[in-house]
Amino acid sequence: MPAPAPRAVARLRHHGILASFLGLVAAPTLAASLYLFAVAEDQYASTVGFSVRSEDMSSALSMLGGGLASLGIGSSGSASDSDILYQFIQSQELVQRIDQKLDLRRIYSRPAFDPVFAFDPDGQIEDLVEYWRRMVRISYDSNTGLIELRVHAFDPRDAQAVAAAILEESTRMINDLSAIARSDATRYALEELEKAVSRLRDQRVAMTEFRSRTQIVDPSADIQAQMGLLNTLQQQLAEASIDINLLRQTTQPNDPRIAQNERRIAVIEELIQREREKFGMGGTGSGSEASTYSTLIAEYERLSVDLEFAQNAYVAALTNHDAAIAEAQRMNRYLATYVSPTLAQQSLYPQRGLLALMTGGLTLLVWAIGMLIYYSVRDRR
Repeated sequence: MPAPAPRAVARLRHHGILASFLGLVAAPTLAASLYLFAVAEDQYASTVGFSVRSEDMSSALSMLGGGLASLGIGSSGSASDSDILYQFIQSQELVQRIDQKLDLRRIYSRPAFDPVFAFDPDGQIEDLVEYWRRMVRISYDSNTGLIELRVHAFDPRDAQAVAAAILEESTRMINDLSAIARSDATRYALEELEKAVSRLRDQRVAMTEFRSRTQIVDPSADIQAQMGLLNTLQQQLAEASIDINLLRQTTQPNDPRIAQNERRIAVIEELIQREREKFGMGGTGSGSEASTYSTLIAEYERLSVDLEFAQNAYVAALTNHDAAIAEAQRMNRYLATYVSPTLAQQSLYPQRGLLALMTGGLTLLVWAIGMLIYYSVRDRR
């Protein structure tokens, strides 16, 4: 019969391995378990879910152009706005706002002794932001734009209050973004409208000053009246010329009617000359001004063209401004809440069993890797 195997004897390295296992695996796992089950405070979670939506109401013109197919309200998510909101929820600005409203330091430092999960009330705002990111878990789907928050606190009502404050501040931020977008959409149209109003006002003032200076409301109408008078005088001159020629042919040269017609012709010619001078270099201005009708007409036509252009520009700018306002009002962002802040009835956190198991598994993995390295080095000797 073969000789029996020698009895195994525990050596020093075996005791060292056992001691390392107890010190690196068993002791940390036991300490973590004792802390989690005996010291760590219960945490309650409040869940809230929302999404940024944009409402697009079809205008009357688009409905007329597109028919009944365009009738209705379209709602679609805005990924860019959701990304902004995702970053805003983790920002220092939001933490400061909610801290001022709810006193986050008091809420999260409520446990008498919990150095791991509780917040140090003497911490700075940067510490509070870091702690905030541990207590507020964000789930964000960039494809759908859905954002869901799980807010932790040591009291269920505190968790719900913090979740409601986040929802309120997020709604305010989205409203501010919507107001900024509307302001940007209408700012250029408003600037153009203000320029058109100022130009129209200046042209109307210039036209009023012209009429006050010349005492003429419409030079074209005044010229028509003057031309009518001139045509009448020329017609009378022609009749007087015919009469005097007939008298010269039928009467004696010393006939007094010939002298009377000659005086009449001279007066008519003088009146015609005066009326013609009004269209040339004759003075007809008010006071000491002497303005020719040609100059007045040129100035009046220039003012009329400028005024008409200013009126057309004002109408176009006003139309564009109204269209911009209608378009800005038609596109509206809002925060759609699909899960209101919940009130927890049971403490689910911290997950004591899972955390203890993770601590044991992690320490065991580190210890096993250390043992593999030790035996690898030992076998190479």
